Amino acid sequence: MSTTSESTGRRRAVRTGVATVGLAALVACALAVPTLLERSTSDRLSVLTAAEQHALDAAAAASGTEQDDAVVATSSRAGLAALAAAFTQEGKQYLYGGTGPDSWDCSGLVQWAFWQAGVDLPRLSWDQAEIGEPVDVTDMAPGDVVSFREEADHIGIYAGAGMVFNAYDVDRPIGLTALTDLPPINTVRRI
Repeated sequence: MSTTSESTGRRRAVRTGVATVGLAALVACALAVPTLLERSTSDRLSVLTAAEQHALDAAAAASGTEQDDAVVATSSRAGLAALAAAFTQEGKQYLYGGTGPDSWDCSGLVQWAFWQAGVDLPRLSWDQAEIGEPVDVTDMAPGDVVSFREEADHIGIYAGAGMVFNAYDVDRPIGLTALTDLPPINTVRRI
């Protein structure tokens, strides 16, 4: 093996290791802190300005809910587990119709990743875009499934920080893509 390929292999191994450790920590936090999230919601509600409180009360009245029913966007356990599984496929090649293990298309990767998390998803992206609970784009959390274009013909798993883990196209290996480099968002679903 040449020095350059050894160096590239080491960098890839380090990046994968760092990503895996980071995702493991994220999964651990999602499993361990739901009560802290609830508390942080009530803490934030108690420090609202008068204008913010008025706006919240008006929104609650319009929707017919109490402010105590406010929900903080949190990742689902299955979504985080699927995201962690997807990261193990980083660097593999895109293949139209690919269902692994050496190459993937976008929906094949998402289906496989959620299967690893114990969730059986349909095979096609437009069918996957209908599964789970709808989430507003502003409330996306790591592990949410994001479909793109009106046809929902591309799909990936939101990784946070404006990045989506996906099988994008033949000229890009499987990995992270910025939302700004992807087509318009169609749906965001939490599974």
